[in-house]
Amino acid sequence: MRHFVFRWFVTAFAVFVAAPIVGIDYTGIGCLLGASLLLGIINAFVRPILLFLSIPLILVTLGFFILIINALMLKFVSEIVPCFKVHGFWSAIFGAIIISIVSWLLSAFFRGSDGRVHVLTHHSQIKQVRGRVIEPGE
Repeated sequence: MRHFVFRWFVTAFAVFVAAPIVGIDYTGIGCLLGASLLLGIINAFVRPILLFLSIPLILVTLGFFILIINALMLKFVSEIVPCFKVHGFWSAIFGAIIISIVSWLLSAFFRGSDGRVHVLTHHSQIKQVRGRVIEPGE
């Protein structure tokens, strides 16, 4: 669940960054959060199916078609959420590029070397725990 909330925050921030650059209009922060939630859900469930079905096009275009799919997902959210508008296909393309870059940068910043998302916390005290450490293979 924490991973989904993190991805939602990253998507919302990425859309927030891309909006003034490419001309994405939204009426308020609630609209932006709702559109980002829907974009995250669509990217989690619909996008993998589209990617699988379009493997030949992705291979022929050397991956460029993934950008088209991302733009279509952004445009689709624009059609569903009335307070969130992406004006035109090229705005969706450039928005998808910026959202992808910002999402990649934020995800890279918060991921550890193990590939998992780590939440940064501050603990004033470190508690000592006594116990046996079980090594793999024991």
